[in-house]
Amino acid sequence: MMQLEHELRNNTYPGRGIVIGRSGDGKMAVAAYFIMGRSTNSRNRVFVTDGEGIRTKAFDPSKLEDPSLVIYAPVRVLGNQTIVTNGDQTDTIYDGLAKGLTFEQSLRSREFEPDAPNYTPRISGVMNVENGKFDYNMSILKSNYGDPSCCDRFTFSYDNPVPGEGRFLHTYMGDGNPLPSFQGEPERVEIQGDIDSFASMLWESLNEENKVSLFVRFIDITDGKYETRILNKNQD
Repeated sequence: MMQLEHELRNNTYPGRGIVIGRSGDGKMAVAAYFIMGRSTNSRNRVFVTDGEGIRTKAFDPSKLEDPSLVIYAPVRVLGNQTIVTNGDQTDTIYDGLAKGLTFEQSLRSREFEPDAPNYTPRISGVMNVENGKFDYNMSILKSNYGDPSCCDRFTFSYDNPVPGEGRFLHTYMGDGNPLPSFQGEPERVEIQGDIDSFASMLWESLNEENKVSLFVRFIDITDGKYETRILNKNQD
């Protein structure tokens, strides 16, 4: 099992990342989402609450350039389902689930981001917490090793997650030009501590120059009540 702290400290640019799993005591469903940036447009953002979810917002509106891939709702909640993604496919999944489609079916209309030459993968997750039970799914949509003529689609499902264990899915294997897309299965990582210690570990492990914002949520598996932490590098 990988140590998240080690993985993040040894990757200056994992890009955007999703962690989903179960707390060490087994009581909480855990989700985390972070964003990083190399450009002024990407770094000019903060997370703000939006209903039961969050959205990205320009920290300095006068510096906002192209909003299409940087302004979106990373987290939305539909009943007992919490959706976490790295783009506006959050809305696609939300609408699909509301219509009775599955997570995978909902994403059939989407593919990787149109940001040549990177063709950034779209990474997504959905958590199902109901009546003391918890399971989750993750997805990555990416170009075929840099070839945009083919979209490679992978969905991963995790039933009854083991306490203290999660999966980590991020957009890039590291820095570069073009940026190298994530490869393989979501990484098996350890989840320990309460929400504050977990959030602090993640935030402090992200590259100081490139990190932008972090969201962490712990959901009580027995009753669905949750706690949320948001950390933003840009502060008023």
